[in-house]
Parts: sequence; C-alpha cells; structure tokens
Amino acid sequence: MSKIKTLRPSLKTVLKTSTVAGLAAVLLTSGLPTEISQTFAEAVKTEAPAVPSFANVVDAVSPAVVSVRVQSRVNTSDEQAGNFSFDFGGRGFEDLPDDHPLKRFFREFGGPRGDGGDDRADRRRGPRAEGRLRPRAQGSGFFITEDGYLVTNNHVVSDGSAFTVILNDGTELDAKLVGKDSRTDLAVLKVDDNRKFTYVTFADDSRVRVGDWVVAVGNPFGLGGTVTAGIVSARGRDIGSGPYDDYLQVDAAVNRGNSGGPTFNLSGEVVGINTAILAPAGGNVGIAFAIPASVAKDVVDDLIKDGTVSRGWLGVQIQPVTKDIADSLGLSEASGALVVEPQAGSPGEKAGIKKGDVVTALNGEPIKDPRDLARKVAALRPGSSADLTLWRNGKSESVKLEIGNLPSDTSDAVQPKDERSEQGPTASDEALAGLGVTVTPSEDGTGVTIASVDPDSDAGDRGLKEGEKIVTVNNQEVKSADDIVKVMNNAKKDGRTKALFQIETQDGSRFVALPIDQG
Repeated sequence: MSKIKTLRPSLKTVLKTSTVAGLAAVLLTSGLPTEISQTFAEAVKTEAPAVPSFANVVDAVSPAVVSVRVQSRVNTSDEQAGNFSFDFGGRGFEDLPDDHPLKRFFREFGGPRGDGGDDRADRRRGPRAEGRLRPRAQGSGFFITEDGYLVTNNHVVSDGSAFTVILNDGTELDAKLVGKDSRTDLAVLKVDDNRKFTYVTFADDSRVRVGDWVVAVGNPFGLGGTVTAGIVSARGRDIGSGPYDDYLQVDAAVNRGNSGGPTFNLSGEVVGINTAILAPAGGNVGIAFAIPASVAKDVVDDLIKDGTVSRGWLGVQIQPVTKDIADSLGLSEASGALVVEPQAGSPGEKAGIKKGDVVTALNGEPIKDPRDLARKVAALRPGSSADLTLWRNGKSESVKLEIGNLPSDTSDAVQPKDERSEQGPTASDEALAGLGVTVTPSEDGTGVTIASVDPDSDAGDRGLKEGEKIVTVNNQEVKSADDIVKVMNNAKKDGRTKALFQIETQDGSRFVALPIDQG
C-alpha cells in the first residue's frame, strides 16, 4: 500500500496542476500581462567607446571643395553638326545624279546639307571651325583663397576650353584657367565672383606620419561631396609618372572623379592632392596616391604669380647607381646619380661634369638616386650657385656651378583665346592626334617628349605614357612632330601599315609598333 500511495497525487496537487495549466492556456490565447512581460530581459545595448569622428572636419572643409566640369571645343563632323556624310562607292552625295532616289528623298525632307539640302543651316551655325563645346572630363578641386583661386589636377583640365565648378550647395560658376604644370600634374583655376569663398590651407607635410588618419573629399563618378577616410599608407612613392614623383600613398577610397581633390588631416589642412590610383580591377582597391602639400604649394604659388613654373636645371642625363656599378666604381654604397651624358651648352657641361661621374651630394645634402637629384635641383632658384659633389676616378671632387632655368613645357603655357584660335593645330599635330598622342620638343634636344596620351587610343593601348620620349621612328631620329609624320608618310608610300617607335624612359628603351593612318 505504501508503494502505491507514493505514486498517487493528492487532491491538492491535482488542483494546483489544473490551475497552472489553465493559466498557461489563458496566456497562450491572450498574451502576457504587462506586469509579467516586464520581468523579461531588455534588448542588448552597450555604451559606444570613444573614437575619433571626422564629422567636425568634414563640416568645416566641405564648402571649400568643389566638383570641376571640363568641356573642350571640338570641330564637329558633318554628322554631329546635323549634317551627314556619305560615301557611295567612291562618290560623294553631290556626285549622285539629280534623279537619284536618295537625292530626291533628302531634297524633300532635309538631308546631307541640312534644311532643304542647302547651306542655310551652316550659315545659321556660324563658322564651323569654332566647333562645339563637348563634355570632356570631370574631377575635383578646392579653394585656396577667398577670392576664388582653386587647385585641381592638370590631367583634369588639360586641353579644356571651358571650365565650370560646382559648389557643395549645387551652385555652378564659370572658371578660367590660370596655369598648369604637367610635370607635377597640377593646375590652378580662378572663379571671378563677388562672394567670399571658404578656403583651406596646405599642411606641413614633413610632419605627416605613416599611420596618420586622413579624409578625402571629392567628386567620384560625379557624386559630388563624397567623403572617405583612411590612413597614410606610405611616403615617397615613385609611380613612374615623372621625374618629380614623391607621392603620399593613402588607403582612403579614391576613384575616378576624385582627381584634383584634397586629402585632409584631422586639423582640416590639405596634406595632399589626389592624383592617381592603382586599379587593376578598374576601381578603388585601397591604394591611392596624392601630391604632397609641400610640392603643391610651391607649384601653385608659381602658377598664380606667373602662370608657369620656374625650376632649376642641371642639364645632364642620369641613371641609377646599381650595386654592380657602385662596385665597379669603388663606391661604398649604391646611391647617387650616374651621369650618362651632359647636354651641350647646359650648366652641367659648362661646369665640367663628364660621362661616368656620379653626383653624390648637392649643397652638402646626400643624393639618394636620380629622382632625388632631379627634385632637389628643380627646387633651386635659377641663377643661384650650387656645389656638387662628384665621385670621379675613384675619389670625391667638388664643382661649383650656376643653376640654369629648366625650359618650360610648351604644353603648359596658357595662351590668350584669340592667339590659340589664330595658331590652331598644325597638320602634323592632327596626324599624331590620330595616334592618340601630342608631343613637344625634348629639353635635351633628343627626340620629342610625349605631352599627353589618349587612354582610348592606339598609343594608350600600347602603354605609351606622358613624359616618355620618342627617339626614333623606323630607326630614323626625330626631333619634332613634323619629323614623325614625314617618316610615317614615307613608310605609307612603301606600303607599310605600321611604324616602329623607339620609346625612351629613365628605365631604358623599348620599341612599339603603331598603325599608320591609311586615309
């Protein structure tokens, strides 16, 4: 009996169980009473740790950053101007018989010559040589004075005919080109307006450290007022764009359209101007390059003052000192700049610099490599005296010389509008434009320097870059655009479809085959 008793619940237990079951049934159908629901745990919430915010910097600097829209004046073809151009088996439209169906159709409905087939539309449009303004590029920029001077990249405004800046509030203002410098990829625009612009200043970039926070503001893909943040990833980067490469590398997201925009420190000072990205996939991968503030400030000051940049010039062709070269010359370390050839009549030649000399110091400052020498010489005032330390015949020697004035890049000169229209492009310039390049005479008299390259052209497809030199075409020396066209025309007469260009850089020479226009 005792065993059975322990297994049988008492009446009191049964009543308690029934009550709980009934309550559960009520709760399932009617929900939890307020008093009961408040006994459950609240949603998770924690206090955010104190971290730097970029909001104050962005609020302060954004009014100084603008989007830059560039248009170029293009000589429109018949089709673009509202006309049409046809080729009927070697005959033009005018050569067709008057009773030809196409000629009757266009005469009735308006055709190759516009309204009614005559030249009335051409007269209304005015001289067609002037061309029309076409969108060419867009980028970023920033004001550096309250009266409207602003900085952007040379490659943003190069070859532009009209410039518009868009403020962060959407206001559009016309701007004019003050000056540009292809060697550092910088340009200055000026907006003439009665208002006082919010502007920013350049930082002392000697105090910028790898790992410092930076903020980039600009116009990527036309999305004006875009802010990204990152750190300084490296300093002194050489990306092969020219003799004065000394870029800051940052990992803030920079994309197409950010060019010419500023990179700020947390004090709202410009530490660099965004100018290039490493984009193997076509977009941002966290590696962007900015022109240091110290370089930009000097160039911008010169452009505002004179429209051009004055640089010191030594006039010697140089190359790096490798370990093997250092060993062969008896140098203790592979540093300095090896002189390949002094240019005739240059300050270097006049001072007695010879082939095989190694420039190891300038005014007592050690020279690391050829780019270091180029930058330090360029920073000197033309006409000033300088002391060069050379390694010659196994011993160190010193020479004193007067720094020359680096010949200006004619592609950087800003000509008056009427002067540009009178001069116009030469036939040779137009022929090379078909290849996708423009050239200027080289500073050393050897070959021609590539001033610009259309990335969508044959030249761009084959890797030609601004700043490289064309030394020969079909193994014939060239010193002007006319020389190049002459060689190519002779090759075309011989039935050739391509010409062999010898391209020279500081890293050596290479040959590139470019097609010859058969028109």
